[in-house]
Amino acid sequence: MTHYTTIVVGGGQAGLSASYYLQQQDINHVVLEKHTLTHTWRSQRWDAFCLVTPNWQCALPGYPYTGNEPHGFMTKDQIIDYLDGFIAKVNAPTKEGVAVQRMTARPEGGYLLNTSKGDFTADHVIIASGGYHTPIIPRLAERLPTQITQIHSEQYRNPQALPEGAVLVVGSGQSGAQIAEDLHLAGRKVYLAVGDAPRCARLYRGKDVVDWLAQMGYYDIGVDTHPLREGVRDNTNHYVTGRDGGRDIDLRRFAHEGMQLFGRLESLEGTTLKFACDLGANLEAADAVYNRINASIDKYIAEHSIDAPIGTPYTPLWAPKEERSELELTASAITSVIWCIGFQPDFSWVDVPVFNGRSYPGHTRGVTARQGLYFLGLPWLHTWGSGRFSGVARDAQYVVQHLAATGLCRERQQAV
Repeated sequence: MTHYTTIVVGGGQAGLSASYYLQQQDINHVVLEKHTLTHTWRSQRWDAFCLVTPNWQCALPGYPYTGNEPHGFMTKDQIIDYLDGFIAKVNAPTKEGVAVQRMTARPEGGYLLNTSKGDFTADHVIIASGGYHTPIIPRLAERLPTQITQIHSEQYRNPQALPEGAVLVVGSGQSGAQIAEDLHLAGRKVYLAVGDAPRCARLYRGKDVVDWLAQMGYYDIGVDTHPLREGVRDNTNHYVTGRDGGRDIDLRRFAHEGMQLFGRLESLEGTTLKFACDLGANLEAADAVYNRINASIDKYIAEHSIDAPIGTPYTPLWAPKEERSELELTASAITSVIWCIGFQPDFSWVDVPVFNGRSYPGHTRGVTARQGLYFLGLPWLHTWGSGRFSGVARDAQYVVQHLAATGLCRERQQAV
């Protein structure tokens, strides 16, 4: 049985960032990856995918973005090139194709990891496998007509890969809104079930909204000081796009152009889908967040006497005349359904009592109450950027520094 001082589970940007700092501390370690390094970016993104945050926020440790478009948005191929460069930069000790099946605490200290390629032990474990593991697909999907193609957002690639006919997209978060746009731009008939996801502007008063929020210190706010505290982890990401240089996603404009919008999908009766009558309320709530963010930028500009172009609140260009609660599948010629309602975390393999009643790991900045067990790469692990290229380096550095300090203290105690 092979023993390491530290085992990192997961070979995405979080796991590789951990390896970067572990190497700086000269800590013996290995990165175990179920598939291949940065697998998710290569296998779970559609062809037209691009970042929704500016390239300058790509700040992986020792490997910041250095291209010619800091305020642009990398496409899928460019992201993979960036990650390939990071992989080469870190040169992490890695075992690919190794799935961790169970992890338990050892009576003598440290952890035992049972994997698809044998057992390993470690004094410390950093779980960096992210928080998006199991695609969410509702049970009503089982009762849809068998001739309808059903996929999850992680399986979507392009409009041409779907059967001819209309497409129902369920969910209007970042993936749902962008996939609906991708289909709409390709001339497909799109039905969109709109949820409660908020939205934000791409550009406002002369700059990208992300630039303003960074200048305002928003991305430095920790979950411990955020007004919502840990509740912020339940927030849905704002929908916006970096496509074609970046722009707003306005579902009202799509509706004006022919996309069919409905409220939240509730049930299926025979071949008739039933929707909540909340489309108008959901659109208004998304617009309210949009205007509220812009208003906070207005306030900041005024307080700091910044010379910037005048801004105006968003004015809706379309509103539903009535709430439609039903959609008959045959009459609407829907041949495909894309489920864009997110993922659930799956840490069932971690047999260590560190989870709360919602199966979420209890931690402070990734440090759990169990000696030597850490988490990295979770959304809002500490800040907004924790699960992204912009903030994972800071989290990884903090976790590794804590690991190194506690490991040194333990060695000193054992020596005494």
